[in-house]
Amino acid sequence: MVSTGWDQRPFALNYARPAVSPPAVVPYAYDPLRQLNVLPDGRPAISDRDLLLACGTTTSTAGSQTHFDD
Repeated sequence: MVSTGWDQRPFALNYARPAVSPPAVVPYAYDPLRQLNVLPDGRPAISDRDLLLACGTTTSTAGSQTHFDD
């Protein structure tokens, strides 16, 4: 039987990955009163050097919630 190409998967689907991201555990939370990320003990997340080295940043959604032009 000769293949016409229609019964094969499209090339891109051989390399496509699911859109599901693995769950991320963030060791800090955003404090809206202080407008910064804090650790469970209440210290600012920026004060934990090991955390910054592991995460690379402590980005939050504060800017998009407080400024209309972000």
